[in-house]
Amino acid sequence: MRNFVLLLGRIGLAQIFLYSGLQKLAGYDATAAYMVAHNLPAGLLPLVIFAELGGGLAVLFGFLTRVAAVGLFIYTLLAAAFFHDNFADAMQLINFQKNVAIAGGFLVLAACGPGALAIDAFWQRRRRRRNKLTF
Repeated sequence: MRNFVLLLGRIGLAQIFLYSGLQKLAGYDATAAYMVAHNLPAGLLPLVIFAELGGGLAVLFGFLTRVAAVGLFIYTLLAAAFFHDNFADAMQLINFQKNVAIAGGFLVLAACGPGALAIDAFWQRRRRRRNKLTF
């Protein structure tokens, strides 16, 4: 049951980043303008898209999961700080809190790992078998 729950958690965390990354690709110019309006260079957008799509796929499939989880933890907190800093606006405060909650989920994933239903676990099992054969 633990491995299935970890898989569901990874799917839940990944889906928001995959969707957001695809939306940024589809509306590239509008997203770049939004970043500039928040005092960030539009040149960061390819890195943002890579973080969302690459990190989202890594978490989804359990590939380099702990590294991806730490990276997305940092990314999510930075996004909260840059884009949801107007706490006088109730929606911005809620979005800030949502980002902090998602970041917390990434910390849990980094600490617990992806579970057995992940590429990382497959590679680990394969290495163990290989090491048993060589000794």
